[in-house]
Amino acid sequence: MSMSTTAEPVLEYRLTATDRCDSCGAQAYIAAEVNGSELLFCAHHGRKYEEKLREVATSWHDETAPLAEAR
Repeated sequence: MSMSTTAEPVLEYRLTATDRCDSCGAQAYIAAEVNGSELLFCAHHGRKYEEKLREVATSWHDETAPLAEAR
């Protein structure tokens, strides 16, 4: 019996469990670059400040998708 598997795209994560939110110290899932500095946020604080940060951020990296899938 042969099993076929479909290749799912491999997501490259760059944030690790040691990366911490600059607001509260929880695990960071969002990174934003502002004025040449990287700011890290947990999902909660990233969403809380997202609107204002996106106006000034030169990059926005969001790794919160697996959190929604875990529900």
